Order: sequence, then structure tokens, then C-alpha cells
Amino acid sequence: MVARELACKNRLLALLPDEVFARWWPELEDVDLPLGAVLRESGARISHAVFPLTAIVCLVYLLEDGGSTEIAVIGHEGLVGMPLFMGGGSTLSRAVVQSAGRGLRVRADFLMTEFERQPAVMQLLLRFTQALMTQMSQTAVCNRHHAVVQQLCRWLLLSLDRLPGNELVMTQELIAKMLGVRREGVTEAAGRLSREGLIEYRRGRITVFDRPALERRACECYGVVRREYDRLLSRTLPLRR
Repeated sequence: MVARELACKNRLLALLPDEVFARWWPELEDVDLPLGAVLRESGARISHAVFPLTAIVCLVYLLEDGGSTEIAVIGHEGLVGMPLFMGGGSTLSRAVVQSAGRGLRVRADFLMTEFERQPAVMQLLLRFTQALMTQMSQTAVCNRHHAVVQQLCRWLLLSLDRLPGNELVMTQELIAKMLGVRREGVTEAAGRLSREGLIEYRRGRITVFDRPALERRACECYGVVRREYDRLLSRTLPLRR
């Protein structure tokens, strides 16, 4: 069984009412989430939902020509498995571990039973869904209207929000695939941020030195997404019981 202190590292689990968490406690399984692990293939039926604790999972859409674009990132603020309670059972995106860590998983049938019977669970998961949809839509807007350096700042900030430190392990090639842009564009953008003293990139590791400056350098999209997550997943919004 999983201790509440461990489970509370995930924002959704921390917001569950005590009586609901008491039922979830024996059902939560601690799992390792290594870098690059595929938690869900496109079109595959989902057997478990995963609540990241220290890992980051990205949702990636794969094109027929082999290209890919990241459409959202999920960390300790959410769960991987939204299609379960949205009624689809599967989705066209692939879920891949972007930053290694740990998570908690729960069986799909248990989650669905709780979603259907418990108003507090339904409301919380739907709030997260709305926040995730905001991130997806804002990503589409950003990719269409903003420069690569702004997209990179947004991506770095969203990742940092889901990590305990200021360092990310990620190659420029992978970042380019996530953003759906050319590697040369990421190299130029990262070089500009490095020359400005905001980040350092060495051997597949990105260290952020000046987060406030990075936020100022980013476009409006990052702030929109962060404010919506904070609003929807706040303890000040009561859950129906």
C-alpha cells in the first residue's frame, strides 16, 4: 500500500477527500517510470491510469511520415489516462516518459467505478481535463503564432513546473521533435538564451539560471496555462461530495 504522504506528491491525489482516499489507498501501486518508456500507444486500450509523482510524461501525436509533435505534458499535477473517463477508452496520442521518475498507477476499472459513483472524483478529474485541454489548445496557438525561442521558453517553463530542480535532461533533437520544428531552429533559440545568460546547455542537459527572465522571454501562452491549472486545481474550489 502507498502512504498518503507519497500520494500527496501528486496534486490530484492530494485533493481527494479523506474518505475517498481511504478507498484508493490499497489500490495505488508505486511504479518506476524510466526515460523513454511508452505508457500508452496510439489506439491501444488503456488498462491503468498513472499519476506521476516525480516523472514527466508527454503526449505525442505521430504523423504518417514519421514526424511527431508534443501536444501536452503531464507531471505531478495530473494523470495519464484521460480517455478512460471521457468514454473513448483509447486515444490517437502516444504517452511517453519525458523525464524519468516515479508514479502511482491504478486499475482502469477501479478509476471508472469511482468516477461514476463519486461526485468529488468526477468533478476533480473533469477539472483536470479542462486544464489539460487549455494546455493543448494554447500549444496549438503557440506553435502557429509565436517564434521558436518563445516556444522553447514555454516548453522549458512547463517542464520546470513539474520538476524539483532547475535542470532538464533532454537533447536538442528531442526538443525539436516535441515542438515539431527543425533542430537548427532549436539550436539557434537555445544559443540565444544561453548568450543572454538564461540557460546553459551541455551534453544533453539544460540548466536554467534565470527563471524570471525566462518567463519574461516567453510568450503569453505559458502564463495562460499556468493560471488555469492553478485556478482549476485549487483547494479554494470545493468539491461536491
